[in-house]
Amino acid sequence: MHTVAVIPARGGSKGLKNKNIYPVAGKPLLAWTILQALASSSIERVFVTTDDQAIAAVATEYGAEVIHRPPELSGDKATSESAIQHAVGIIERDYLIPLDIIVFLQATSPLRKPGDIDRAVEVFQREGADSLISVTKADDLTLWESREGGWKSVNFDYHNRGMRQDRPTQFIENGSIYIFKPETLTAFGNRIGESLSIYEMEFWQTWEIDTLEEIDLIEYYLNKKNLAAQGVNQPNT
Repeated sequence: MHTVAVIPARGGSKGLKNKNIYPVAGKPLLAWTILQALASSSIERVFVTTDDQAIAAVATEYGAEVIHRPPELSGDKATSESAIQHAVGIIERDYLIPLDIIVFLQATSPLRKPGDIDRAVEVFQREGADSLISVTKADDLTLWESREGGWKSVNFDYHNRGMRQDRPTQFIENGSIYIFKPETLTAFGNRIGESLSIYEMEFWQTWEIDTLEEIDLIEYYLNKKNLAAQGVNQPNT
């Protein structure tokens, strides 16, 4: 089975300038995901698709292979799916790798424990799904939204709250790991197909970086959970 990791990382982030290479716990943010992918025994090659030279340099430094993304796939409205479809075409045509499984990893969600990627691939293969998403349990989250000028409860009935443990179990798509087959991406133009599996992670792994304020939280967990001690904490030399 030919399994590769694809990490989209474009430049020009608006929420946090140079977000993908912003220093987080002693490394560029992107480096955490590259090193976690390289540590996975399931993954054959690690590719970063980007339109930014600084990001490409960091990707190369930490051991990934770079796919240069064209301008039309690099703007604010360009989807991750479009970047991955382009990358898949390059990987199959130029690298001559007949892909079986694509592991799509978001650089902004680096809170992965050693073995998470391998266990997610194992679940994907065992359950015979065409796609998988990583999730965390939404334990005791009561959500509201504004509708028609008023407020409505979304995932519970405020008229009859009941016991927390009696409510249906719901999950948050945490954005850390997506797995799918190339034909799923081709058929649906989406990372999710018709048969979906989930890989459950711990609640602290929900968090991701979109703003400067979230960096402290991510750094806290990277250090508290000793995630740098995966044996992959040095750049490629």
